Amino acid sequence: MTRGGRVADSEAQQLQASVQGFVRSFGLLVTKQTPCGQPVSPSHAHALMILLDRERRGLTTSQSDLAEQLGLDKSNVARICARLQTDDHAKQEVAPDDGRSRHLELTPQGKRLATNIHAASLERFRRVVSAIPSGKRKALLESLELLRTAVGTLDE
Repeated sequence: MTRGGRVADSEAQQLQASVQGFVRSFGLLVTKQTPCGQPVSPSHAHALMILLDRERRGLTTSQSDLAEQLGLDKSNVARICARLQTDDHAKQEVAPDDGRSRHLELTPQGKRLATNIHAASLERFRRVVSAIPSGKRKALLESLELLRTAVGTLDE
């Protein structure tokens, strides 16, 4: 179902080229480090940042919560969680209210790494935003939110 009317192939191709170009130039295809230069995979970094954010807000995080936040299936998240534990970045404990669920918590080392990743990522985005003319920043941010929302409707 189209919400914004008929889409010309040229519009779809332009979006395709722009998104693919962004993914490549931003460094999202590198699997051994984050685009901001941290020595973990992007999925590992995102998991750490989600855990850090949720802990700061006083929320517990299950593997299911993490899967939902990351937009990944449970088997991929289970592998990420196993890696987090192996690297001593997080610990997993059986949920007291549900023996099938596992809660995740950052270790002190994981919290330091997550904090470093968050700071490095924020600085990289600060540099990106500073390269955009100030009069166009608001429109860019609104457009990215529209794009994120549109992508989120694909499976509806």
